[in-house]
Amino acid sequence: MSACKVTKSDIVDKVHESTKVEKKLIHEVFESIVEEFKNALKDGSTVELRGFGTLEPRLRKGREKARNPKTGEILSVEPHYVAAFRAGQELKKALMEIPVEKK
Repeated sequence: MSACKVTKSDIVDKVHESTKVEKKLIHEVFESIVEEFKNALKDGSTVELRGFGTLEPRLRKGREKARNPKTGEILSVEPHYVAAFRAGQELKKALMEIPVEKK
């Protein structure tokens, strides 16, 4: 499996190809969906996408002696929330079908 990146633009193009809906409209809808995900997570809600996975806000503990890997500077990190993703059953099954290259 080659490591490649799929961008928002790539997704809009693929949806346009399969639906023939105007790209501008697809982009607006996509942006609205992402914004709703962000709002739900900011409100402390879990976003469940059946067959794909679940996004949820998860609290990370603060650290007194964290280190900036770029500068080596020691600093303190406050407790904060991060977005955590758990893959759903269908996504897990789909990923299991990817052939593994042996070295």
